[in-house]
Amino acid sequence: MEISSFPFLEDYPFAFSFVQDSNPSTISFSSAKKRPRYDNIENDSSVQELLTKFLAFDSPPEEKPAPEVYPIQQSSILMNESANYFNSYPNFTDSGNSPPNKLARSEADDIVTTTSDESTSVPNGGAQAQRRLWVKTRSKAWWEQVNSPDFPEEEFKKAFRMSRATFDMICEELESVVTKKNTMLRLAIPVRQRVAVCVWRLATGEALREVSKRFGLGISTCHKLVLEVCTAIRSVLMPKFLQWPDENRMTEIKREFELFSGIPNVGGSMYTSHVPIIAPKTSVAAYFNKRHTERNQKTSYSITVQGVVDPKGVFTDICIGWPGSMTDDQVLEKSALSQRANKGVLKDVWVVGNSSYPLMDWVLVPYTHQNLTWTQHAYNEKVEEVQRVAKESFMRLKARWSCLQKRTEMKLQDLPVVLGACCVLHNICEMRNEILSPEMRFEMFDDEMVPENGVRSVNAMHARDQIAHKLLHHNLAGTNSL
Repeated sequence: MEISSFPFLEDYPFAFSFVQDSNPSTISFSSAKKRPRYDNIENDSSVQELLTKFLAFDSPPEEKPAPEVYPIQQSSILMNESANYFNSYPNFTDSGNSPPNKLARSEADDIVTTTSDESTSVPNGGAQAQRRLWVKTRSKAWWEQVNSPDFPEEEFKKAFRMSRATFDMICEELESVVTKKNTMLRLAIPVRQRVAVCVWRLATGEALREVSKRFGLGISTCHKLVLEVCTAIRSVLMPKFLQWPDENRMTEIKREFELFSGIPNVGGSMYTSHVPIIAPKTSVAAYFNKRHTERNQKTSYSITVQGVVDPKGVFTDICIGWPGSMTDDQVLEKSALSQRANKGVLKDVWVVGNSSYPLMDWVLVPYTHQNLTWTQHAYNEKVEEVQRVAKESFMRLKARWSCLQKRTEMKLQDLPVVLGACCVLHNICEMRNEILSPEMRFEMFDDEMVPENGVRSVNAMHARDQIAHKLLHHNLAGTNSL
């Protein structure tokens, strides 16, 4: 606050002139006890003039009218919870009346404010006014209906691609990481609703605006929840449900693959798929997918997802995020799986792939040259059976999580986390025997391109010939090729 200077005599010229015009013969300052005596004061004009000037000197300056102040209605509920942070202002423009002066303390205490769904009322005959809200009211009717125990199990599974028991298990696993605390301003979103927003978004690929309306949350809140839950899935569930098998599990996987294919030491089936994306702002040429553009007659951009699965279609290794212009063999060379193989971790293990991969010491692929023999045809047939396991697993992955079927508005740097969460949720559904309905089936197109250097190991070439000979002469090959 700024304090004005005290008014001295210089500010008042009339007072200064009054002292100068005084007659020293009539007013004496020599003795304090003696004063001049006047017999007829009322008729003396000088005295009247003196009194007039004294009254003018003592009168205060003219005060300006105080500005009008709008009354403030304070919410008793928010005053206790948020330290009188939010105030509600009634609207005086509709009534046509000017706002009254500032309310007294006793009158302000009489104001009664209801909850956010009710109107504020003034008991002293004031007009009712709607309290101004600081959050937008959204309907949660759909989520409350789905979250109800009475909601049909089949409808729940159709909406979230999993049973209620599997959904509850995921919520329990993520509860310690996803849970947020209530604040003075609002209540935290429950864990089940947080997980449901993420799973629904991945399962349907629905736009964030529609997800917002369905769950009664803000658009930015839904986007934030999807990323938070996907990050929690990667950090909490991925180490439990997506990992390279140990020695005991690898022995079991080899036995299961050999039972239906006859090929020994198969530790996994490998496949690479593409996920469409919006054209990135940088490195556009790197993400340009020439094969999809030619097939769809439409400019396409994508990122790659390479995965290795066990006989049940459960992912044991994934590599996500390389640009769509890279071929399958280039992605394989960049993957962590290839680095582990170069260190000798995959010794005595075959990973079966299609013709887009090269033949290596640990990668087994079909014959690709012309004029194949019966032995080579029989071998290709069995390799195709093993490789079909990975392809069908990717088909179920994209059928279950529809966000992988079309371009998404997510940022490029967020996609690896989201795609990794889809693979983890896919494994959980596969392990718990969550069967997809036939109408959700998704067809995939093979974009196999034979690498220029299809054979990169002489030892692997001899080993493949021995496997093909064994399959034919031990009656393990099929009859289709014959």
